Amino acid sequence: MSIYIHIPFCSNICSYCDFAKFYYNSNWVDNYLLSLETEIKLNYKGEVVDTIYIGGGTPTVLNLNQLEKLLKLTNLFKKNNVEFTVETNVDLSLDKIKLLKQYGVNRISIGVQTVNPKYLKFLNRNHTKEEVINLINLLKQYNFNINVDLIYAIPNQTLEELNEDLDFILSLDVNHISTYSLIIEPHTKLYIDNVSNIDEDLDYEMYKLINKKLNKYHHYEISNFAKKNYESKHNLVYWNNLNYYGFGLGASGYIDNIRYDNTRSYNNYINGDYVLEKHELDLNETISNEFILGLRKVDGIDINEFYKKYNIEITSIDIVKQLLKENKLILTDKLKINPKYIYISNTILVNFIDLKI
Repeated sequence: MSIYIHIPFCSNICSYCDFAKFYYNSNWVDNYLLSLETEIKLNYKGEVVDTIYIGGGTPTVLNLNQLEKLLKLTNLFKKNNVEFTVETNVDLSLDKIKLLKQYGVNRISIGVQTVNPKYLKFLNRNHTKEEVINLINLLKQYNFNINVDLIYAIPNQTLEELNEDLDFILSLDVNHISTYSLIIEPHTKLYIDNVSNIDEDLDYEMYKLINKKLNKYHHYEISNFAKKNYESKHNLVYWNNLNYYGFGLGASGYIDNIRYDNTRSYNNYINGDYVLEKHELDLNETISNEFILGLRKVDGIDINEFYKKYNIEITSIDIVKQLLKENKLILTDKLKINPKYIYISNTILVNFIDLKI
């Protein structure tokens, strides 16, 4: 079983983030943590937990006392050799690092995004290369497993500038790297300012450059690269279509064949009205999700495991037959997207929406 906890507080609003995220406010945090504790106690059924992920927002923006209150909530879970991840920005203090270590956090995901001053300003961030290096070295001293997030396809960014970011991140020698093409979403500052996404051809060239530069890492999911045995166990829960709890404002979960989304209203959440909507999946929907999520993995879906789950031969499904014939999917002991189509994987995954078996 896995746990995701959402902390919707930030010290600033990044230009690519949804305005629904809050600026830091101490009273809001205190009330939020009380409601979060109540939600967990009401809904967690006592399963053994293998992964915990606290994201946001920026959980480490909380002051030391509030961060400890948050971390104490994880003592409510029965843990088994847990992978425990917390998201942070580059300004993580030594006191907070020690507190995270004290409560069993063993994996840190850092929102570096870029170290180019021009694009840091564009994304409303203000760290330096030196600050990133110092944080990485400090986290390594405390034996944290480290992920670094990289954003690319920033408007006006060149291949050369992306290459410089990649060289810097490679020099950090971290265990895991997540790469995300910047998509300008409605309700963000960039969208309001009429900033456009970059040219698709350049985006593709950037994607190819990333794959080339990170070729010593295992490219195990469309956006993720890891050293051997350092793949994110928590994220693999999502892509393997397994159960997980989602706690907190706007969190989503998947428990006992029910997918649910929590409210995005702070007031509703504080008043105990946690769940916005939930839906029990039928077999077609479950198998549809199995494909849409599982084919995000570069190695694809294990066909024997698929048969054990559903008692269905994966190659008996019409759309699978068609995509194999078109060479968009490849079949060995696993079913996966042909590597030359990974970049446009969404055009393949949409074939599994509203699947009928």
